[in-house]
Amino acid sequence: MYDSGKQVVIITGGSSGIGRCTARLFATHGWNVGIIARGVAAMEATARDVRAQGGDVAIAEADVTDTVALGTAADGIIAQLGPVDVWINCAGTGIYGRFDDVRENEFQRVTDVTYHGTVNGTRIALRHMRARGQGSIVNVCSAIAFHGVPLLSSYAGAKGAVRAFTQAIRGELRLEKSHVRICSVFPAAMNTPFFSHALSHMGWPARPAKPIYQPEVAAEGIWLASRGNHSELFITGTTELFSLATRFMPGVIGWCVSQLGMERQLTRDQRAVELCEPTLFHPSDRVRGGRGPFNHQARGWSLQVWMLGMRLKIFARIKRILRMKPEG
Repeated sequence: MYDSGKQVVIITGGSSGIGRCTARLFATHGWNVGIIARGVAAMEATARDVRAQGGDVAIAEADVTDTVALGTAADGIIAQLGPVDVWINCAGTGIYGRFDDVRENEFQRVTDVTYHGTVNGTRIALRHMRARGQGSIVNVCSAIAFHGVPLLSSYAGAKGAVRAFTQAIRGELRLEKSHVRICSVFPAAMNTPFFSHALSHMGWPARPAKPIYQPEVAAEGIWLASRGNHSELFITGTTELFSLATRFMPGVIGWCVSQLGMERQLTRDQRAVELCEPTLFHPSDRVRGGRGPFNHQARGWSLQVWMLGMRLKIFARIKRILRMKPEG
């Protein structure tokens, strides 16, 4: 029997990177955690992280592109842990290569995992949350949703679709006057195994474009998104400035993005080369942590997230004061 006193979060793509760090963070806040991914060994490693923080955990193997398998996984987790309060769509994959060099089935796979996987997860989460009249869905998007980047056409298209899809669902929930919330979060480049897992047609492994942040920063932003009533949440100031610039200076931003070139998106770092293992069609046998091989370049703190956290604490404090009844 599950602990009815604890809230439950379900995370797709929770076996590494941002998903794994998010699972650990929710556990530190006293939540029970459900993890859905393809790699069982990696999920078990995340489960150990959650238990180390005192949380109960359930794992389920499923590919987010398979709606039936994903729904079955969610039902199993809910049977073990209890009703889902927060659902986080974090699964994603990418390919680095010129559009003409990316095979049709590869492009389709990125779209299926990154976009359709988010759609499938949202559909299942809404089914459970509408029945209870409450819940929060967080869709992990990307700064790339605001302007596509060369060599990442499939991933950019998928993340742009995630943003527009989330906006549409948010509008529908408002029309329904539903208490279910949905939010997109926008990380900058993160030091995660994503770049080791991404397929590269360029001859060298991928790397994040600077500035780079540690995945724990994204996890903190996701936690804040799940607690507040945000429509869209920018995890770094860089991402927010980028989004504004694409509105007011699209030509300038287009030129700047085109200058990224191969040098800033690929690496010859020996450790990155050794860790390179594309997982487009099959999960990795290796157990990855939350972080990738770019620790020496990554920032572990975001002013944007800190300010959002402080605002949430202040509002919570004000609410507690207003609820206090005067003595006598």
